[in-house]
Amino acid sequence: MRLRSSLPRLLASVALTAVIAAGLGGCQTMSDVTGALAARPDSAAPVDPHRSAEVAADRYRANPKDADAALAYGQALRANGQRAQAVAVLEQATIANPGNKALLAAWGRALADNGNFQQAFDVLSRAHSPDDPDWRILSVQGTALDQLGRHEEARRYYASALKIAPGEPSVLSNLGLSYMLTRDLPKAEQALRQAYASTRADARVRQNLALVVGLQGRFAEAEGIVKSDLPSDEAAANVAYLKEMLKAKESPRTAARATHAAPVVALDQGD
Repeated sequence: MRLRSSLPRLLASVALTAVIAAGLGGCQTMSDVTGALAARPDSAAPVDPHRSAEVAADRYRANPKDADAALAYGQALRANGQRAQAVAVLEQATIANPGNKALLAAWGRALADNGNFQQAFDVLSRAHSPDDPDWRILSVQGTALDQLGRHEEARRYYASALKIAPGEPSVLSNLGLSYMLTRDLPKAEQALRQAYASTRADARVRQNLALVVGLQGRFAEAEGIVKSDLPSDEAAANVAYLKEMLKAKESPRTAARATHAAPVVALDQGD
């Protein structure tokens, strides 16, 4: 995964995020909101998102009240970039299936994708309960709060998520990006290094760590982080993009927006 595709997904909640998801879309991960980690695709032929959306649409139209069909269709629409339509489909499915927590989680994730952060936070609050909290949802709620500028509150949600899932790299990555948004770069680096040390950390964690290190003026170190374990062409592309991002190092928010903000999590909110 290239740096170019990572940071926008995280900072547009999509993600811090993080590492902003199939996770909230009915599966049990959140690799695309919250910084949770998606499994690497195998060597099978890539899935055509347009064809997947067509198949899911046919199933959904056959029975719009079917929760599983709505979840699959909502996920396919999100993967296809049809965010507003995903929100509409999942909202209607939630009305037809009141109290369905998987649907509420998927609807909340779609709202975050679409930039409706306050509504996403409120909906996600109904997708789990204080006596049975879900660390993935807590982390996504944190990303929504970060997008709303409520950083201290967001960090309390990350802390709660980490109590349930200690050392979870997706949550630590979102926490690091939260600190980056308030220019507390040493704390951002500390959290991201904890995430990076995990055997479950993926390329997005490495890329976010490199950005924070570079923002502190240690470009040679950042370049080494970005290039590690990558083919030469991808390493060169990542280094070039890191340089582009660091041109705006006086303003981490500007750096995040310099990439044509795209939907993630997390602030990754996984698929």
